[in-house]
Amino acid sequence: MSSDVQSKRVTGTGSLAVGPARIRQIHVLSGSGTPRLTISDGNGGATVLDLDLKASDVHAVNIPDDGIRVSDIFVATATALTAVTVFYN
Repeated sequence: MSSDVQSKRVTGTGSLAVGPARIRQIHVLSGSGTPRLTISDGNGGATVLDLDLKASDVHAVNIPDDGIRVSDIFVATATALTAVTVFYN
């Protein structure tokens, strides 16, 4: 049995404060410049996702299989991004 998917929207860096989770999808609204999103396994943990994105666009990034397991979702870099929504369970 799988658990319910939840989501959290952020507009900057820092912890999503959701505890242990599996990242299932990320939805990003990028601004101008050179958009980049980096997510780590908690504050100071290993980088688990590092994306360079197209400027001034909307991006939906699906994570295959069981997603990316982290102790906490931490947005380490959010350069030239308007908003990031993370779907997790």
